[in-house]
Amino acid sequence: MAITLDNDLARISIRPDLGAGAIGYDVYNGVAWQPIFRRVADGTEHPFQLSNVLLVPFSGRVSGGGFTFEGQFHAIERNISTEKYPIHGNAFAMPWSITGQTRESLTLELSAAGPGPFRYDAEMRYALEGPSLVMHLSVINRGIRLPFGVGFHPWFVRDRDTRLTASADEVWLERDDHLPAAKNAIAQHADMDFNEPRQLPNRWINNWFRGWDGNAQISWPGRGLNATITASEELDQYVVFSPSADADFFCFEPVSHPVDAFNLPGGAARHGMKVLEQDETITASMSIRPGKIGD
Repeated sequence: MAITLDNDLARISIRPDLGAGAIGYDVYNGVAWQPIFRRVADGTEHPFQLSNVLLVPFSGRVSGGGFTFEGQFHAIERNISTEKYPIHGNAFAMPWSITGQTRESLTLELSAAGPGPFRYDAEMRYALEGPSLVMHLSVINRGIRLPFGVGFHPWFVRDRDTRLTASADEVWLERDDHLPAAKNAIAQHADMDFNEPRQLPNRWINNWFRGWDGNAQISWPGRGLNATITASEELDQYVVFSPSADADFFCFEPVSHPVDAFNLPGGAARHGMKVLEQDETITASMSIRPGKIGD
């Protein structure tokens, strides 16, 4: 069941038993509670029906049954029955242990064997700071030398007039199986150019963007609300996903690497993954600061 943090300005509910994922994040505007993340039922049992999941020890799909690193092939098993490829590691689907809790913060830990050759310990901290949400994730490699990746996967509310601003110079297009296809200059795809405030395309979007400075803004003009996003330097790329213009959510995912980075030309490290020796650490953080439009 969920644990709720609430400081009267913001509240977030977290499911330690389901990947330390969130089931909602709201802010109080002086009159009513306004959702930033989509709200979902506490009883949901599927991680991808949550409001935020953690991407460890990699983000996105992995093709070819696994990957080759330093001359050795490592198999990665499928982890979702409806998915053709393994996706998003395994931390999002495992129970985490609570190691610290206050009214405004929750710290959780996980020791994981898998997927494939990965062995790691992870710590996640959610904290409310006024109306803002700060998320900090650290991962320690407890196994052999391997490339690691991390990210956050929040589902934000999508209204009819929602607008996104986030810098990028390149965008990966996707194949029918959601693996990377061609990489183009963002200028070639005007409806996905979020360098200036733009509404999401009125269609399916599921793309990785390169050239991000770690700052973004989401605005909901009809509600007079916006949210400023800041990510740590490890998260210098992002993914945008929404199935259609009628969807009530979209995902803005700060990540450390593109989909299938293990198997892209040049290998994982060239595409943003961090090669960790045993007992080395990768960390990442993301903050969301809500406010009123015009403030």
